[in-house]
Amino acid sequence: MKNYFVGIIFFLFSSFYTHAQIVYIDVNYILNTSEVGKSLNIYIKKIRDENIISYKNIEAKFKEKEKELLAQKNILEKKEFEEKFKILSNEINIYNAEKKSSLNKLNKIKIDNTKKILEILNPIITNYVDKNSISLVVPKKNIIVGKKNLDITDEIVKLLNDKVQSLDF
Repeated sequence: MKNYFVGIIFFLFSSFYTHAQIVYIDVNYILNTSEVGKSLNIYIKKIRDENIISYKNIEAKFKEKEKELLAQKNILEKKEFEEKFKILSNEINIYNAEKKSSLNKLNKIKIDNTKKILEILNPIITNYVDKNSISLVVPKKNIIVGKKNLDITDEIVKLLNDKVQSLDF
């Protein structure tokens, strides 16, 4: 009797698991290859490139000021040299703080806009899961090996591209 009971329970659980459909998705791929993701990456790259050019110009000016100050080292009195050096050091520290702040702002822009994309993406995935009777969606980064036909990333990219082309950044 126990064998029959265990067999029936095993049969019920195995039939349940065969009906449960599990798929995986690569969110990073979606964020990098979808139209809205590409537009965000282009926007971030444009700001970063502008900042780099600005940083290089400012850093070149600081190097020039440093060379001038070092050239005057033997001419100036020690106290006057140290005072000018201290002023230059303060300017560099202020510049470094502004540069760090600028990089933090850029990262915040990227994070905030990525959240917006994910807010748009979540209902698309939910709707896809409901329509296709999918039980579980797992991130691809947590998958060691999986059949390619269980990857729904490309379908989600198409659905996202159909819904949104770009955002106002």
